[in-house]
Amino acid sequence: MRSATLFDRRPLRTEGGAELGPVTVAYQTHGTLNAAKDNAVFVCHALTGDAHVAGRLSPDDKKPGWWDGFVGPGSGTEPGAGPPGLDTDRHFVICANVLGGCSGTTGPGCVRPGSEERWGLRFPFVTLGDIVEVHAELVRETFGIERLKAVIGGSLGGMQALEWAVRFPERVEAAIVIASAASLGPQGIGFNAVGRRAILTDPHFRGGDYHAAVERGEPGPDAGLALARMLAHITYLSEASIERKFGRRLQGERRGKVPGGDADAVDFKHDIAEEVQFQIESYLDYQGRRFTQRFDANSLLYLTRAMDHFDLARGRGCLKDALARAKARFLILSYTTDWLFPTAGSREVVRALLAAGGDATFAELVSPYGHDAFLIEDELPRLGRIVNAFLG
Repeated sequence: MRSATLFDRRPLRTEGGAELGPVTVAYQTHGTLNAAKDNAVFVCHALTGDAHVAGRLSPDDKKPGWWDGFVGPGSGTEPGAGPPGLDTDRHFVICANVLGGCSGTTGPGCVRPGSEERWGLRFPFVTLGDIVEVHAELVRETFGIERLKAVIGGSLGGMQALEWAVRFPERVEAAIVIASAASLGPQGIGFNAVGRRAILTDPHFRGGDYHAAVERGEPGPDAGLALARMLAHITYLSEASIERKFGRRLQGERRGKVPGGDADAVDFKHDIAEEVQFQIESYLDYQGRRFTQRFDANSLLYLTRAMDHFDLARGRGCLKDALARAKARFLILSYTTDWLFPTAGSREVVRALLAAGGDATFAELVSPYGHDAFLIEDELPRLGRIVNAFLG
């Protein structure tokens, strides 16, 4: 992982009117930038992702990057498997952590310039426009790239790809938008609101100034953060995928002879206060606890708010007018069982693009995995074939 310092000579002016600088950006690259600097693809990560898109940062890493298998060398694929979606033998792939995040890029967990305390909730409000401005600065200042071959992302990353294409029309040749939309629907905003409330009402949140307490060995808002993740994770799945993986099976299901009953009857002597009884509960509990080990509560507050407020059409007339600014070719992909970003949102973008005279390719992919399908290993070969065909 590498980092760049940006906006040190002139501060970033956010859409909210604040000035922020210098800004540190953590990023990762794969492949080689060619002499013409025309083979670069920028990957926009999802809400709780980071710059570690592929490979392992060290031999001791238990897991590779979050899109490993989709990003990688084509020469390293198994015979007959086809090249990965972003073949690093051909493309120079850049992925950077977002502004407001907690994986190496400036965010609320960082120390304020000229101070010894962390930003906390004093950090400026962040929009997806601000996030894209920072990444555009990284692409130009650090790599000298004036035009990207493509920007690609899923979910919140897809929103960033849309913003890239509209905000910087001369700098984006193609935009690939996966499981996303031009704005988040009210149901999604509602889930985000409940997740934030879980964090804000955690007694260890301390108004956002919990880092000093944690460094002293005191608890932070882990319970609220874990609960927010458990709630969000439900929205990433589909009913079919939950049924297939867990059904109604009990955790450590206890079966045996029940007096006066069937020998295969379930022993229902459970503690009513026991939080984990079903396997789906155990899975969500695990996801919540694991999340607290890698993510910052304040960053989740800021990034979910950025997601809620994103509206590609705001300040640009209607959606058609906004997309009329773009000069990129678009590939829009949705999944049949995604109820967080349903296909209707993708179709809305496609209709607006075509009405504006844009170049749009669209496909709805049948999948049982819900919103997270674009991250599921079984789905990556198909996704890779489509993206490869589109990029040419």
